Amino acid sequence: MEKQGKLLIIGFGPGALEHITGRALAALEESEAVIGYNTYVELIKPLLKHQEIVGTGMTEEVSRAQEAVRRAEAGQSIAVISSGDAGVYGMAGLVYEVLIERGWKRAGGVEVEVIPGISAIQSCSSLLGAPIMHDACTISLSDHLTPWESIAARVDAAGAADFVIAFYNPRSGKRTRQIEEARSILLRYRDPSTPVGIVKSAYRDRQQTVVTTLQNMLEHEIGMLSTVVVGNSATTVYEGLMVTPRGYERKYSLGAETQALKPHERLRTAAEPWSLAAAAVAAEAAAEVNNAAGPMGSAAAAESGAASAAARTELPKAFASAVSPAGQFEASELEVSPALGSHRYSGAQMALLAELAGDEGQLVYTRDGHFLLRSSGAEQEDKAYRLAEAGLNVSLPGNFVRVKTCGFCELRKEDGLNAAIRLHKHLHGRPVPRELQIGVAGCGMACSSAVLEDIGVVFSKGSFELYLGGKKSGRGAHAGSLFREGMNEDELITAVTAIALRYASQGKINERFYTFFQHGGHNE
Repeated sequence: MEKQGKLLIIGFGPGALEHITGRALAALEESEAVIGYNTYVELIKPLLKHQEIVGTGMTEEVSRAQEAVRRAEAGQSIAVISSGDAGVYGMAGLVYEVLIERGWKRAGGVEVEVIPGISAIQSCSSLLGAPIMHDACTISLSDHLTPWESIAARVDAAGAADFVIAFYNPRSGKRTRQIEEARSILLRYRDPSTPVGIVKSAYRDRQQTVVTTLQNMLEHEIGMLSTVVVGNSATTVYEGLMVTPRGYERKYSLGAETQALKPHERLRTAAEPWSLAAAAVAAEAAAEVNNAAGPMGSAAAAESGAASAAARTELPKAFASAVSPAGQFEASELEVSPALGSHRYSGAQMALLAELAGDEGQLVYTRDGHFLLRSSGAEQEDKAYRLAEAGLNVSLPGNFVRVKTCGFCELRKEDGLNAAIRLHKHLHGRPVPRELQIGVAGCGMACSSAVLEDIGVVFSKGSFELYLGGKKSGRGAHAGSLFREGMNEDELITAVTAIALRYASQGKINERFYTFFQHGGHNE
């Protein structure tokens, strides 16, 4: 039986023998011949004992691949070597192309094994600090095989997308302009002070490492043995090391021993207002706002049209905030409040609360006139719907929008009630960086202290006043600033929804609304 040949395509890493993987060492040992670029052969020569060595020079890659395939088809085990990783600008792809040209099939053809190695982007980054902690890409600036047009387009796209970029083959004796052109492209998108690392001969003799800036990078030596790593907009330099934040600072306090968010809270949409899930919530609400003149207008008419009393009758079921995001009812607490426009609980509602709390649970009365129902986490969703059916509003405690109202003087002054109903429908229960209280008062007396809430709405003399940035308690407690006045109901709903959505998408995790307001976030 004819001996079956094998192609071992080996990436041996940056060059230092200690960085070669165990599998790469074993593959070299089992090979009968080693084929590679002369410089690379020299780097691993101490590891070669019995193997035939076939070394060639620059631009001889195709002949190396063809010779390797020919020998493997003749029954030999052949090692084809590349520095770094053979699948990253190495010999793996070319060997496969030659095989494909010869009609090679996996079943019945010579066996091919690609053995991974440490690529230059990894080895150079380890010397520079931690510059590729976030999304990164590699771009070869060699235009010997790829049109410069294509390379420039990729540099432009990576710059626009704020990728950390590792430039391979940045410059040679004849190719000197490419790195200059790449830098010019990136300066359209990045600050001149953006950190740049230049590493020459990583983990080899004559290794050199420089940390500089996009502005000054061309003042340093850059050649064929160099890899240039350009940071993104968040990359910083500390103690001469480049560090690109992963994003943990958005959610965690890196200097605190105890985190504000508990483990079970950290993956919720409310803790990630920048996420796709939060964007979907915001888009849904924005669409509702954009339809204010049409569908929303007709909805408002339906809500108030027949009579305010009819709207109040439907309120508990229609607006119970058991609409909180599905799947989050594992919490052991539910926040329960009367229907909008009321501060009263009926005897039947109190009895239901007591039943659901059980002997082991608790009912905690809050300063807002609500109850926290603390009970077993089991069947929380069923409890929420039972409370909603009884005419109560049910929410999950935490970082969500809360819409609350005054008692509208026992509904003797109910002109602002419909606005509260609409705000509740569009915003109540939406995830935000920190709990957002929206208070609605039905007259200029504002006895419910709506103006002290994060967002305060006061109906006065036939129109609405909007207050922002109140701080209800603690040091520096203060009323909100009058933001707008003389608004009709549609204008109010549009303004409040837009502000709440902007806070949800742009506020920092755990940033209180009054801080967001002070920094001008509501105006961006």
